[in-house]
Amino acid sequence: MARLPGTPVFDPAGDQIGRVRDAVASLRGTLPPSVHGLVVEVQPRRRVFLPITRVRSIEAGSVVFSGAINLRRFEQRATETLVIGEMLDLSVEVPGGTGSEHVKVHDLAMEQVRPSEWLITKVAVVTGSRGFRRRAETRVLDWHEVRGFGVIQADQEAAALIAAFDSLRAADLASAMHSLPDKRRSEVALALDDERLADVLEELPQRDQIDILDILTPERAADVLEAMDPDDAADLLQDLPTHQAEALLSLMEPSEAAPVRRLLTYGENTAGGMMTSEPVILPPTATIADALAHIRQRDLSPAVAAQVYVTRPPTETPTGTYLGVAHFQRLLREPPSTLLGRVLDESIDPIRPEFPLPEVATGLANYNLVAVPVVDELGRLVGAVTVDDVLDHLLPEDWRERDGVFHD
Repeated sequence: MARLPGTPVFDPAGDQIGRVRDAVASLRGTLPPSVHGLVVEVQPRRRVFLPITRVRSIEAGSVVFSGAINLRRFEQRATETLVIGEMLDLSVEVPGGTGSEHVKVHDLAMEQVRPSEWLITKVAVVTGSRGFRRRAETRVLDWHEVRGFGVIQADQEAAALIAAFDSLRAADLASAMHSLPDKRRSEVALALDDERLADVLEELPQRDQIDILDILTPERAADVLEAMDPDDAADLLQDLPTHQAEALLSLMEPSEAAPVRRLLTYGENTAGGMMTSEPVILPPTATIADALAHIRQRDLSPAVAAQVYVTRPPTETPTGTYLGVAHFQRLLREPPSTLLGRVLDESIDPIRPEFPLPEVATGLANYNLVAVPVVDELGRLVGAVTVDDVLDHLLPEDWRERDGVFHD
């Protein structure tokens, strides 16, 4: 069942309508739990319930159902348990050589016992090293051999849960974490590495960001902020008390804190407050091959990778004199050895950091742009405002938590 998250779900016509995020079961003591159905995420990020009675097949890579699916938002009942979110990593007891042994739940297996009835019948557990054993051992047991499910545990780990979510994109993992109980969300956050947690924080609602930051040690919180895009880190710090934000900035590496501090000097709803300070910047002597290699980086968003900004050295913000922009479509049409200085689009006027949000949005719309350069009074490039930055500021503050995005 740990392989279920992310599995595509198809309707009777063969169209994909969403992906599995969890399974819903009812604990029945020593009797195998009954699986009620699946939690499916449909677009745009709405979690709905798919009754197990509608499921026609569950195979590697697909779940197929019949009939219609109710698009009402899923709400967990008090008698229900989320298999992925609440049962993985539990500490349970199993028969041992001299009594019972405490082990961790690694996975669970469900099987169809009759048409439209599925039960959780097997539990895979991992035993820690004992005596001269150097490696952990995995055992598969019948449900009735295991004790301890349904008990709230303060020390429940999150390793198996993270493994189940490993293939999810950051936005999807953020959505999955938002729907977890507070305790489990904290456990997952603590177990993620800094880079992955930074990516997820950028996609979470404001209150979840602050809650997670509060459970981290100040040193680790600073490391995670360093791994975030400077504009996202600045947005998060703006929501913290001034003394806490300053304390975290002082723990960051000076080179990582500097762009964040610059962004914090601008008004929130200005070009300076919205911009990213790390667009793709190259000198005019770089070649188109150099530019294509830079925009090919996986960690760049499509809006940032859509164009290369050309400036005199230095090419870190604030740069030397801004010269112009080279669009990726133009880069694809020219020989790789061509210098960037020969393919500049000088028709796009840069904007100043103090430009207000409505003016920035109007400019992007009027000229069908996905990004616009921002220069200071000395003509130096200090960043770029992308269309997704503008959308983040135009939408209501709670847009990530509304129906169709995140749900309580």
